[in-house]
Amino acid sequence: MARQQPEKVVCHICKQQKALTEMVPGSLVHGAVADAIRKRHPDWSSDGYICLTDLNHFRSEYFTGILEEERGELTSLEAEVVRSLREQELLSRNLNVEFDREATLGGRVADTVARFGGSWAFISIFVAVLVAWIALNTVGLFRRPFDPFPFIFLNLVLSCVAAIQAPVIMMSQNRQEAKDRLRAEHDYRVNLKAELEIRHLHGKLDVLLTHQWQRLLEIQQMQVELMEEISQRLSGQPGR
Repeated sequence: MARQQPEKVVCHICKQQKALTEMVPGSLVHGAVADAIRKRHPDWSSDGYICLTDLNHFRSEYFTGILEEERGELTSLEAEVVRSLREQELLSRNLNVEFDREATLGGRVADTVARFGGSWAFISIFVAVLVAWIALNTVGLFRRPFDPFPFIFLNLVLSCVAAIQAPVIMMSQNRQEAKDRLRAEHDYRVNLKAELEIRHLHGKLDVLLTHQWQRLLEIQQMQVELMEEISQRLSGQPGR
């Protein structure tokens, strides 16, 4: 049995013939999006079809107008959100994986040092080294202690460790701050896209409710007319 080819129709905007699954009936396009289409294409009719590509283009123009009206000039983040709406892209992604993939060797070393320096393992090793150092130089195990009291060499070692560890920890904090800033920008993009999509869905629901309400009124009017017709027929019959 031959495989049935999908039905194709012509888009009234780009005049290209595409599959019906890639089209949206003009009767489903309402509100400001439909007004934007008619402004650009006065011959647009709700009886025709519009492809998803053109529909997403006009939707992005509508959202761009909303953002410019409410926030002024669009920022790069808002422009990216509008582009994702036009191209139907997902903005949600794992930022930790992307951030770690772009990390340099120095950044990874800084994170490792900061992670180890803020752990109980480092504190335990640090205390053990101090106790051993002081004990070896005070209990008289060596004829000539390598660092007698007041432990000048120990103070030098501790100062060097602190001098090296402090900037490394600051580098790790800068990386964490950059990651937090990237996460905040990503959350802003996702929330903005969700807000625009919800606003668009609210518009669709309003149109749907209005359409259903009109149909209910038409059905009610038909019921009233049928009842009047039945009443007239019953009143016209002779009594038995």
